[in-house]
Amino acid sequence: MISGGTMDTDYFQHKEIFFASLIYSKKRLHYLENEFIVRDDDVFLVSYPKSGTTWMMEILSLIHTSGDFTWCREVPNFIRIPWLDVSGTGEKLVDECESPRFLASHLPIQCFPKSLFSSKAKIIYTARSPKDVLVSLYHFAYMSYVVKKPNSFDEFMEDFLQGRVPFGSWFDHIKGWMQMKDNKNFLLVTYEDLIEDHRGTIKKICTFLEKELEEQVIDLVVKNSSFNSMKNNNMSNNSLVPDYIIDTKNNHFMRKGITGDWKNHFTQKQMEHMNVIYREKMKDLDVKFSWDECL
Repeated sequence: MISGGTMDTDYFQHKEIFFASLIYSKKRLHYLENEFIVRDDDVFLVSYPKSGTTWMMEILSLIHTSGDFTWCREVPNFIRIPWLDVSGTGEKLVDECESPRFLASHLPIQCFPKSLFSSKAKIIYTARSPKDVLVSLYHFAYMSYVVKKPNSFDEFMEDFLQGRVPFGSWFDHIKGWMQMKDNKNFLLVTYEDLIEDHRGTIKKICTFLEKELEEQVIDLVVKNSSFNSMKNNNMSNNSLVPDYIIDTKNNHFMRKGITGDWKNHFTQKQMEHMNVIYREKMKDLDVKFSWDECL
């Protein structure tokens, strides 16, 4: 049973993974997996929720326009880079998107279109420390109608660790996608990379996309994808998302844009508990992350 629910938020299960029925549907998920045709020039921005997706959407938009910020100032990010998984209006945005398409998704690998795996499409997977993801998702639950509002942080942590949240277990999500880590069309980027070396990470993404940009253009991408630039841009800060999905009137979707905020929320006991579970669940994964040092 999911704890802390309200009448505003309802989940359904698909392949034993929870989805918010407000914007997702079994019909859409079944169609995506079995019938959706991935194009060879598609670029998918994939992530577990609250891992830096909005930031990456801005970076990709700016790379695509060679640093011209006009598109980012005039068109909402969810129209520039439509959400593959969202049913209803989201489907129309994806269908009408011209090639080369940039599409965002939170889907775990087992729910992704099967046609991906026989295509040349590129995947940029954005990962973030699970402790910071948990804290960000906890705050998001209080402003969104797609995550059930928890009764306490302790309770929400347990739901998160057990995968009883939308898109399931963080551990399963990342382990699933890391199966593609040696594929030449797969790039792993972490939120921490973007914080520590914003410019270097953008150049890495450009190389992956085979997009050569002059140094002064890179400067523009860096400048216009900064946290403050995005927070003050209504086309990028998700303030235009319909209010039946997110209550942005009294909340800010873009909260802090930092790493390590979990230290302001975790008790010593909670930290130790999560460290034990992390080490157990990730012990067989042949990938090292910067946050591993803190576990």
